[in-house]
Amino acid sequence: MTVYAAARERWPRPTLRLRLTLLNGVVVVATGLVLILLAWLLVGDAIHPADQLQPGAFVDLADGRRLDAAAWQAQVVDAASRELLFKGLFALLVTSLVGVAAAYAVAGRALRPLHQVTATARRLGEQTLDQRIRYTGADDEIAELARTFDAMLDRIASAFEAQKRFVANASHELRTPLAVMRTEIDVTLADDEADEAEFRRMATVVRDASERANGLVDALLVLARSEAQRGRRLARKVPTDLADGLRAALSAVGREVDRLGLSVTTDLAPAPVVGDPGLLERLAGNLVENATRYNHLHGRLWARTGTDGEQVFLVVGNTGFEVDQGDVPGLFEPFRRGGRERTGARGSGLGLSIVRAVCDAHGGTVTATPQEGGGLEVRVTLPAASVTPVAAGSAVVGDAKPR
Repeated sequence: MTVYAAARERWPRPTLRLRLTLLNGVVVVATGLVLILLAWLLVGDAIHPADQLQPGAFVDLADGRRLDAAAWQAQVVDAASRELLFKGLFALLVTSLVGVAAAYAVAGRALRPLHQVTATARRLGEQTLDQRIRYTGADDEIAELARTFDAMLDRIASAFEAQKRFVANASHELRTPLAVMRTEIDVTLADDEADEAEFRRMATVVRDASERANGLVDALLVLARSEAQRGRRLARKVPTDLADGLRAALSAVGREVDRLGLSVTTDLAPAPVVGDPGLLERLAGNLVENATRYNHLHGRLWARTGTDGEQVFLVVGNTGFEVDQGDVPGLFEPFRRGGRERTGARGSGLGLSIVRAVCDAHGGTVTATPQEGGGLEVRVTLPAASVTPVAAGSAVVGDAKPR
């Protein structure tokens, strides 16, 4: 564990509030000094009454003294200048103190939301992610910062909750086959009359459960790999064709298609892209596996690929049970199976999550459209090999209208 120890501070920390206060004080003092200097110069130039008298004229004062007009004028100018400097500096001192105090108070009030941001950030934890600043002051830069901070906390809280759900679901999925294996082994070993056939049956059940756990681990690894390469940070970028991956995926589910008696329609035109062939093959495989797994007896499955200018597309659709339009975004969340939760469903529930992550890693989009009478059509759009996307893509889960 790394411990960050703060050094002992000998001088006040140069906080923003202190710097603003000092800056305001410097401005006030400098402005006051300029005004006093200007007033001193103006007084010195303006007080010249003796200039209007004859040379050698005298001035009779109220105290009975008689002075030369020029000497009297010098005394008047000197006295006025001294009084101006004394009163001006005194006024400047008072004004500066009041200005600095006011600036310190105003800066503190204006920076109060920043202290709220700091205090909120210090209080944040797993149990306090619901805390927000909720600034209600003037609509200025501070308010914008507070709103941005609250929005960031909303995103962090959503991501944290999604992560907790993901971990909980993954734990549940892994616990189920492990529990099955342990139960089968314990029951069989506890049976003193168990024969070779019983042990063979136990071995078959354990093998199936281990295959399920292994499939889930593989899917989690693919999902993690895809998420790590989101935003066009692909580890491999080689030319490949989505049509080839779709043909291989259809061939892999041939037996299941024959068992269900599905009618398969394909239109596989060239769809050249640049990306990770392994991830793109997994994308096509997941779509075809889902279209087969969630179909019904003697249903239909269709697939097509092609290019549309600077983009290529891959479409896989199937008949099956009805999917509500409102459930479409949830289909792309981990451990969601056709709008249903984990219980009683086949597969790991990561198929469309992996599709979304692979699309995002390749700068593409994916949309799902419920079909009339039941079923779903998924459309993947990726940048064509002829173009080089410079912006990071974002896989958008759209609510496309049925065709």
